[in-house]
Amino acid sequence: MKLFKRTDLLMGNRFDLGVVGEDESLALDALEKAVQEIRRIEQLFTTYRPDSQVNLVNAKAGLEPQVVDLEIIQLIERARKISELTQGAFDLTYGSLDKRLWNFDQEMTELPSAELAKRSVQLINYQHIIVNSADSSVFLSQKGMRIGFGGIGKGYAADRAKKVLLDCGFSNGLVNASGDMCAWGKRVDGKDWTIGISNPDRPSEVFSEFSLRNSAVATSGNYEKFVMIGGRKYSHTIHPKTGFPIQGIKSVTIFAPMAELADALTTPVAVMGVEVGMDLINQLRGVGCLLIDDANRIHASDTIRSMSLAS
Repeated sequence: MKLFKRTDLLMGNRFDLGVVGEDESLALDALEKAVQEIRRIEQLFTTYRPDSQVNLVNAKAGLEPQVVDLEIIQLIERARKISELTQGAFDLTYGSLDKRLWNFDQEMTELPSAELAKRSVQLINYQHIIVNSADSSVFLSQKGMRIGFGGIGKGYAADRAKKVLLDCGFSNGLVNASGDMCAWGKRVDGKDWTIGISNPDRPSEVFSEFSLRNSAVATSGNYEKFVMIGGRKYSHTIHPKTGFPIQGIKSVTIFAPMAELADALTTPVAVMGVEVGMDLINQLRGVGCLLIDDANRIHASDTIRSMSLAS
């Protein structure tokens, strides 16, 4: 048995796919089919093509509904459940954020006013997404609203790629979508697949490893995209109520049965904060969380044993 792998730039991210098998031709064919499935999803949910269904929904915000594929309807419905579960901390209409205030580049040297920040998020409200399953349409009730699947799309694509590989007969494999990872079966040596959790202060260093047994994991950290202003780090995760970057949490790692769920929970847990976020995770069956706060304290959900961050 061998591990057959391929790496592609998809959905603006690096995707690493691998399967364990004996026949190279069959393995490479399966990997190609999985990549094509991810490309299909990318075309369906992208906001970078003006003629994509999602962009047509956005263009008609406040005007009229847009008919879309059932697949989009279904993902919106699942996303809505997560929005309700997290009291709006997860929200597809995050795409409505006025990104001019937060470009996170070297030209950004001062914070916007509280008034401007608040105004930048005024159109973020998942309850204004009107879905009509009968005619498969989506309507954004407020003009200027936008939806985007950046907080759930990579995980969904990873799950779909996994399904393709399983359907091709590969019962051992993994899909890693730039940190959103799902793995099933075993490695070539018969051991579990493992995931390394990065030290948020030194992202190239791994401070802990976990086994993945037919499960998924996703991590979001303040080291991925940020700007320093007045000696303080401001990360890319914007609180949907205040319009300001969240504070207090360096990284969130979510373990879940599906990559879609793991992907979707990382940001809202960070937004909700240590206590509320961890309380939510402890109520979800089969879901675990490892959270590192600004003081380098590690908080583990009931499903994960306590540990210490290496100095």
